[in-house]
Amino acid sequence: METCAIPAGFARHDRQSPLTAPWEPLYSRRTQGAVVLGLPASQAHTNSRGFVHGGLITALADNAMGLSCGQVLGAGASLVTVNLTVDFLSTARTGQWLEFDTIFVKPGNSLCFAQAFVTADGDPCARANAVFKVVKKPH
Repeated sequence: METCAIPAGFARHDRQSPLTAPWEPLYSRRTQGAVVLGLPASQAHTNSRGFVHGGLITALADNAMGLSCGQVLGAGASLVTVNLTVDFLSTARTGQWLEFDTIFVKPGNSLCFAQAFVTADGDPCARANAVFKVVKKPH
């Protein structure tokens, strides 16, 4: 199996969860308005047809958008997903670099809106939209 190179600017993602642990290693890079996640697709990420599983794409798009909203809102906010839609545009396969880039964040006091594009080796494979409830952390 061919493996892909990790693009410049990405480092090991420092925020792990029980859900994403089996998908490690995950990578991220921060921009002013987003936390971009990345992943070299492997066989462990595929469905029975050999394509990257839509559940993985959905979960990581949700993760990237939530982290991006959190970055825009600042350290005092926590977020809970209240709506998430994903359109699958094409397939992703093993050996490809998957990138989850949040391209739009509209923060608010009670809701935060986000949109992300998922690419496989630079080609669009999914787009996602989410709404998050903003929950202020206690001081």
